[in-house]
Amino acid sequence: MKIKYIFFLLFYINTINSQQEINILSLEDAVDLAIEKNINIKQSELNLKNSELNKSDAIGNFLPNISASANHQWNIGRGVNVTTNIIEEITTQFSSGNINIGLPVYSGSRNVYQLHRANLELLASKYQLEDIKDDVKLFVANSYLQIMFNFEILGVQKSQLEITRVEYERTKDLIESGFFSPRQIFEIEANLASQEQSVVTAENNYRDAKLNLAQILLIDDYESFDIAYEDFSIPFSDILDRNPKEILEKALTFRNDIKLAETNISIAEKDIKISKSFLIPSITSFYSWNTRISYQDFTPSFNDQFDLNKGQTYGFGLNIPIFQGKAIRNNIERTKVNLDRLKYQYDQEKLNLENTINQAYFDLIGAIKLYEASNKTLKSFENAFEDASDQFLIGSINSFDFIQSKQRYEAAVSDNIRAKFDYIFRLKVLEFYFGLPLTIPQEN
Repeated sequence: MKIKYIFFLLFYINTINSQQEINILSLEDAVDLAIEKNINIKQSELNLKNSELNKSDAIGNFLPNISASANHQWNIGRGVNVTTNIIEEITTQFSSGNINIGLPVYSGSRNVYQLHRANLELLASKYQLEDIKDDVKLFVANSYLQIMFNFEILGVQKSQLEITRVEYERTKDLIESGFFSPRQIFEIEANLASQEQSVVTAENNYRDAKLNLAQILLIDDYESFDIAYEDFSIPFSDILDRNPKEILEKALTFRNDIKLAETNISIAEKDIKISKSFLIPSITSFYSWNTRISYQDFTPSFNDQFDLNKGQTYGFGLNIPIFQGKAIRNNIERTKVNLDRLKYQYDQEKLNLENTINQAYFDLIGAIKLYEASNKTLKSFENAFEDASDQFLIGSINSFDFIQSKQRYEAAVSDNIRAKFDYIFRLKVLEFYFGLPLTIPQEN
């Protein structure tokens, strides 16, 4: 019985643990999961498939058009009887069939231009897909770091709550021993209640941050996953050894939004050539084979008629555009306008990238200075709080002054954590524009 009870207990514990298993995601895991599930990415992948089909259409323009048809008909009414050669009321049946083949010979290189355009459109779809992935990566990194930030804030608030509880118990003991006035407990109690409220607020913020990442990753239950809360170093990247111009020049060589804008210009140039090709005469070749079979009395057999009535037609066709109501020339002008528009858009994309990199560069410098200043501020308020704690225990200061010192220290801790994560995110953004992967630096 004891063995059965132990076995049942172990089985029950194992079942509970398996039900509570939580998937731990690193930043790289979260990025990969977002790229796998993101709806915008899936839509862009469909656009890529559509571009592949357009390329297949362009290749098909070089292939011949082949069609076959068959026809069977009844003629009822006055007609020539092939037996008596007399016109009379008669019902006749005929079957016919033909095969047609058409092949373009020359169309002003239009098919070649359309194939080139299809290849460029396919390339543009790939750049667009990668550009969306870049945006998703930054978005996920920001949400991931937001969870880490709120987690650290929650830890600080819980730690401060424990300190407040200890101070509350000490104050009660000192009041009971007659060392403190009973009024000293009121400020401590108020601070304890406020600290408990701060913990609840921090828990809500932490939960909201996880819920936000869960929505991005399309995870139904935010409690079914967690992030890797590993200690990480605060690096001083050598990215600041490069000036914004150097970072911009590097970004222009690999950024997918820039490559997309360049490719769109190339597509517009092909559109102009395609539209101009409609002004050029085109030549097509054709071939047709046909036969006819009659079902009247005293006619040759089916096989004999099939062979006797067969015929072939082949040749070339020339189409010369003369006047189409300005449609072709207006379309040429539209493609030229579109080219100019895309050139301006390309210039705007480069300008936007330059502004973004400049902003990210100086934001990082500001974040570093703020983080360094917050470290000094935190150290100062920490020393002041420790001194205030000592003085409070010996009765040199009242509870109000002690709590004020403690709150200033708590604010400094929160500001320091906020400055740290702001620095890390802005560093990752600038490194990302320089082509470095999104990773969180781990502590050795």
